[in-house]
Amino acid sequence: MNKNLSAKELNDISTSFQEIKEAIGRLIVGNDELIELLFIGLLSGGHVLIEGVPGTAKTTLVKTMAALTGCEFQRVQCAVDTQPADIIGIRFWNQQSGEFTLRRGSVFTNILLIDEVNRLPPKSQSAFIEAMSERQATIDGTTIAIDEPYFAIATQNPYEQEGTFPLIEAQKDRFMFSFHSRYMDREFERELIRREHEGALDWKEFTSQLMPLTNRQDLLAFIETAKRVHISEPIQDYIGDLVIATRTHSDIHLGASSRGSIALVRGSKGWAAMNNRDYVIPDDVKKVATFALKHRILPQREAEISGITSTQIIEEILRTVEVP
Repeated sequence: MNKNLSAKELNDISTSFQEIKEAIGRLIVGNDELIELLFIGLLSGGHVLIEGVPGTAKTTLVKTMAALTGCEFQRVQCAVDTQPADIIGIRFWNQQSGEFTLRRGSVFTNILLIDEVNRLPPKSQSAFIEAMSERQATIDGTTIAIDEPYFAIATQNPYEQEGTFPLIEAQKDRFMFSFHSRYMDREFERELIRREHEGALDWKEFTSQLMPLTNRQDLLAFIETAKRVHISEPIQDYIGDLVIATRTHSDIHLGASSRGSIALVRGSKGWAAMNNRDYVIPDDVKKVATFALKHRILPQREAEISGITSTQIIEEILRTVEVP
């Protein structure tokens, strides 16, 4: 046991995660991998980009997670006419007080859902960057801190191109993890149909019985605990080898940035803590590697023409890089 970490600190994290996962599962069918990734992101102080088809319960999942963690939740439904002021807020002249008053936007929250982020024009997309990177927002020259924890989840539908503005590579790099959501398989789809038939998917009924399982102070303590998980030098070298491999692979035009290394360190620590361990093992790194790296690499055009995906390249790197 790491002398800086107690068994109780780690057990509190793993127990809370299992309780939250079980509670979400009473409403949400499947999506276990995404639930895990969101909790890792929350522990790691990172943000998650969810790409994929609509109608896969992404919004409901995030709202449920926010309620169970006792966090304040805000949602931005993006559109082509959304302005930066709609996101970060404005200062307006208050005639009653005779002075300017600040009206804070949606970024001032604990858990923020940015729905269909690729429907925002570039100027409005950039309004999130300062908040995501520095936990602050600047309004009319005044910088205002955002309370911790701060966790942003953005969604986008890559199959719908009309009226969209794809995120540039530098903006994608701000997200610690990316996740590709897919339709459920037959077994889960059948379970969804059964629950709907029995009235078990009623949101109002579910939320009326929903009680927070943690609170902001608990989460802040969990985040600090995860930071103190130990990574040995061989594991650190392994993380470095994985990132360097993305920069030298023949099928990759642009490799992962140093933010990729940071994502692997923080993500593997979070997953280790969720599994009641005060040290990282190679499997922890492998768990988060695809989510941390695939949106940070740009495949060669020849690879794309051949149908080789970023995920396949990362999986090949994980097979070929020597494990300590």
